[in-house]
Amino acid sequence: MKFFNRLNLILHSIRFRLALWFVFILAILLTGFSGMLFYMQIQELQAETLIRLEAKLENIEKAFGADLTRPQFGEAPGFPILPNDDESSFQKEDVLALYTADGELQKLWGPVSREPSLDLSPIHVGEGRGAVIESISIANTDDPVQYVFKIVPLYSGEIFTGYLALGSPLDPGGRLGRLFATLITLIGLTLLVSFAGGFWLADRAMRPVKTIAAKARSISETDLSQRFDLSKKDEIGQLAETFNSMLGRLEAAFARQRQFTADASHELRTPLTIVNLETMRALSAPRSTKEYQRVLEIVQSENELMRQLVNDLLTLARMDAGREPLIRESLDLSDLALDVVERLAPLAARQEIKLETGDLPEVLISGDRQSLTQMLTNLVENAVKYTAQNETGKVRNVLVETGAHPSGTEGWVRVTDTGPGIPGEHLDHLFDRFYRVDESRTQNEETTPAGSGLGLAIVQGVAQLHGGRVEVKSEPGKGSTFEITLPQDSLNVKSSSAQ
Repeated sequence: MKFFNRLNLILHSIRFRLALWFVFILAILLTGFSGMLFYMQIQELQAETLIRLEAKLENIEKAFGADLTRPQFGEAPGFPILPNDDESSFQKEDVLALYTADGELQKLWGPVSREPSLDLSPIHVGEGRGAVIESISIANTDDPVQYVFKIVPLYSGEIFTGYLALGSPLDPGGRLGRLFATLITLIGLTLLVSFAGGFWLADRAMRPVKTIAAKARSISETDLSQRFDLSKKDEIGQLAETFNSMLGRLEAAFARQRQFTADASHELRTPLTIVNLETMRALSAPRSTKEYQRVLEIVQSENELMRQLVNDLLTLARMDAGREPLIRESLDLSDLALDVVERLAPLAARQEIKLETGDLPEVLISGDRQSLTQMLTNLVENAVKYTAQNETGKVRNVLVETGAHPSGTEGWVRVTDTGPGIPGEHLDHLFDRFYRVDESRTQNEETTPAGSGLGLAIVQGVAQLHGGRVEVKSEPGKGSTFEITLPQDSLNVKSSSAQ
């Protein structure tokens, strides 16, 4: 049973099919080459036979004179020239046929018992000494023999008297048979050796694939750190490198997922713990109305924080799945920026921060108003929260401005604050989910803005959904600048230019 299973695997393997295709193509080439060689040998034998026939016809004319139609020739009981081993003379395998002017057989010499089926019609009488070459098969014995005949017209003076057909075997020595057997044997041996060699080469070439398959079976979801260590630089090596890159991306994705789950659990655990402690304390003994009100305010605050966190998680999950609904329309980026500034102005005023706008030229883009508004709101809220950390007496400004790149294909919106700035080592991680610059602080500290660490991740996700990008520049003590670049609405830009 194992033998048949092994055989079945080999017959359905790629190496077997590669070897089979290699042998198939080689068989076509060898067959074509052998057929050409066999055809050339036939042509060579036919040319040699015609040369012999010419010499034999000359000898016949010498024996009977120019007039081969005299009565002695036609009525003689046997051919007067005895066969011999000289190829230029009549031989015992040769066939000589004499026909009348009407095409009827008059006399036949040679090792045949019946008239050969020769076609005499192509000979044109009266146009000189014409001749026709014809190759036919004659059954001398059990096996038919291929003969080449030369047919010439006969004349007595100017009068056409009949036809003379002289035939000789095409291959009296059996050269074609030996050549055919040799070619068949060589082709068979060559294909057999080629199949064995091709299968070995294919097996050798597919060994790295077996290694990759075995390695892939040993890799599990919990251990994605393994790699395919192949030093080859060919296509198999490129395939291994591709798998290594894929494994690296999967490992990073699983790591982010685990970190994301842990961070989300941590973020939800804190407000849930606060809500649980406050309610337990309120229920442990009778409290005053003012105390109950304070507990409810805390529960409401923590509930609002969890609601925002869940909404942000849902937004990011939809972005990851590509299912975030986008209702695209033509929008003016400066109008969106102005609306966000006006809506957040009271929040900035409570923090004693000057929220203002710079230049706001018309920048037409195509996008979803709700998601773009959320993106700008997150940026401005982030700038206000961190600028509020400045010491008393230090400038507290947040500037929002828009513009278009000189190329005319992209527009930008920029949010600049005078907050504490961001150290350089944190810039590459700002858009990671749940990432905070200062992990030692909690949301309960007055100097640290409350948040889940998902705002900038949403900003980047919305920008990418609209074909844009986010860039940040910051120095500790000098504030930060976030710039979002978005493609302009090409149709509206063209129409505005035309007007």
